[in-house]
Amino acid sequence: MAKIKITKVKSAINRTQRQKRTLEALGLKKIGQVVEHDDTPNILGMVNKVKHLVSIETK
Repeated sequence: MAKIKITKVKSAINRTQRQKRTLEALGLKKIGQVVEHDDTPNILGMVNKVKHLVSIETK
């Protein structure tokens, strides 16, 4: 299965609680932190909700 790298590039301050929880569910806490997930529809939907706060790289 394909993998994607997700990097948090912006702060979650002044964001909705839903966006903050989505970032936590992805495993992102600090700016610059990188996590790797499988390329599934669930993960892509979560990334789409916070796409203005993260950077995505496919492998």
